[in-house]
Amino acid sequence: MAIFSGGDVFAKLGVRHVINAQGNQTVLGGSSPSDVVRDSMEDANGSYVEMRELLEKSGEFIADLVGTEAAYVTAGGAAAMALSTAACMVGSDPDKILQLPDTTGLKNEILIQKKQRYSYDRVYTFAGADLIPVGDDHGCSAEELEEAIGLNTAAIAYFVQPDWDDSVVSLEETVKIAHAHDVKVIADAASQIYPLDYMLNNAQGADLVCFGAKYLGAPHDTGFVCGTKEMVDAVVANGFIGFHTGGRRAMGRAYKVTRQGIVAVIAALDEWFTMNHEDRLLAIDNRLTHMETGLQGMQNAEAQVLQNDRFWGATLHVKVDPATGLTAQDVLDKLDEGNPRIWANSVGDDTVTFNAHTLNADEEDIIVQRLREIIS
Repeated sequence: MAIFSGGDVFAKLGVRHVINAQGNQTVLGGSSPSDVVRDSMEDANGSYVEMRELLEKSGEFIADLVGTEAAYVTAGGAAAMALSTAACMVGSDPDKILQLPDTTGLKNEILIQKKQRYSYDRVYTFAGADLIPVGDDHGCSAEELEEAIGLNTAAIAYFVQPDWDDSVVSLEETVKIAHAHDVKVIADAASQIYPLDYMLNNAQGADLVCFGAKYLGAPHDTGFVCGTKEMVDAVVANGFIGFHTGGRRAMGRAYKVTRQGIVAVIAALDEWFTMNHEDRLLAIDNRLTHMETGLQGMQNAEAQVLQNDRFWGATLHVKVDPATGLTAQDVLDKLDEGNPRIWANSVGDDTVTFNAHTLNADEEDIIVQRLREIIS
């Protein structure tokens, strides 16, 4: 009998389980697809299809759902960003596609407001582009953004977040400025998926908008890009099927998606747009409130459930008394030392935070017990 029949593949490999109270983190495997999504993947596993046709039909389904002209499933949100950058630099031109990542003679500059710089903006350079910050750490004006557009500007990148203030040029104004100069806008809206009206506004907000499908409950290595037909067609030309068609040998060959993954994205999106989100958020609140109650009366710590405007709805904050000699990082380290390991987040030096949307059944009780042992 094969070694890996019979379950618990992690234990057989000697890999320790982690209770994930962080959220949909890459370093923890991203997501746990629902029964609906897993069933769709198993169904897709039953036969082969022409991948180009599957990508076309799945793109039509997504575009209809989010209200855009076109869409395309990608190997994660970062792949969507990299392919979008390529599309803005070379379009669907087969000779230019073959040239990448050499951008000699091409428009190869991607502008980004400096205050919007973040770790993932490096992905915009993967196709050979140069990332050009505009403004300073305190903000960027519309005039500065417009003046930065030059002969080599291929696109403006925009990091979508719900809480930008007036020091950042809005996405709507950014698109207006860009289009006045025949420049495209790529928006990274990776996890900006709730409320649904907010997600739809994001999806419809730029020439190309990138999402990570792991946040919707699809596998870790899936995402999608949506936008205008012209630009999504260019993304397709630069994608992994584009490597095999039209002599393009596209750089997107490295961003291959399985037929099971494509179907999973469709199933996850369909489930996301039809589920009762009030019930979903209430279930998260109940689990965190259960943890809060379990920590009541514990000396040296205060527990409080706080609401937020993210798709997971609420987070439990556990503030540790400095008199314990423990910092938040000390608590995180001790949580990680146990078996199973527990991963959480922190705010400042004294507060450990826990998300519930990635917890399995009854794991909240294990967290409470371990916190009591560590802090008491």
